[in-house]
Amino acid sequence: MRTGMRHSDYLKNLLEDRKNELRQVDPIHEIGNQITSPPGATSLEENKIIAEYLEQTNLHTLANAVPEFKKTLILKKFFKMKRNQEVIVYIDHQGTTEELSGKVNAIGRDFVILTNLKDRIWIPYKTVISANSPAGVPTYENTHQNFIYDNDLKRKLTTNFGETVAKRDVLIHQFFEESLRGNLDRWNGLWIKAITAEETAWGKIVSVSEESILLQSFNSNREIVFKDLSHLISARFINRVILMGKTVLTTLFR
Repeated sequence: MRTGMRHSDYLKNLLEDRKNELRQVDPIHEIGNQITSPPGATSLEENKIIAEYLEQTNLHTLANAVPEFKKTLILKKFFKMKRNQEVIVYIDHQGTTEELSGKVNAIGRDFVILTNLKDRIWIPYKTVISANSPAGVPTYENTHQNFIYDNDLKRKLTTNFGETVAKRDVLIHQFFEESLRGNLDRWNGLWIKAITAEETAWGKIVSVSEESILLQSFNSNREIVFKDLSHLISARFINRVILMGKTVLTTLFR
């Protein structure tokens, strides 16, 4: 629209009109001296619903595009949504379905760790048939954002990220997706029970290779191949005492 005014006069009038304009402060996006950009043109709750829908749609699109990774992608997403929450995992063991339950402690590249009052359980994704939340247990939102970052930790993460994260197990789980082999390698010396389709082996983790884990039980060693592994359970002290007693009796009456 032509006004017949020079640019300098037009700009002067425009600024004067802006100065006298009645402005309404947005009670949500303009608080104090700070102005935040709205995440979308719709209301906050609608934006959140749309974002969750898009995330799930993208996940299923990706999973259908690469069917060989679909199971792993879906399980990782499910367990990340349930971090520190109670879940039930159904696994295939010796041709039957076995039920394991506990809180989701860590989500890896090819495994999940569940913890309960007694045990720590490593479950490879390849043995999982299905996973679900127990009935009657409340579902919490954004449980992956439950770690408190104090100012000192923020500074350490900014200035010395690698060393800071490597020293704390909870930070490793927060920032990285470990493989089962990498995770077990950090549990060197722990007594565990390794369950396969053919046997149950007890022992202390001595070493971990690309293909297997070596367990030592008193004077004997046992190598468990990862591809044969159903799941792993941390061995409690009482179980180790019972196993020691059985070993001593077997030695005496051999």
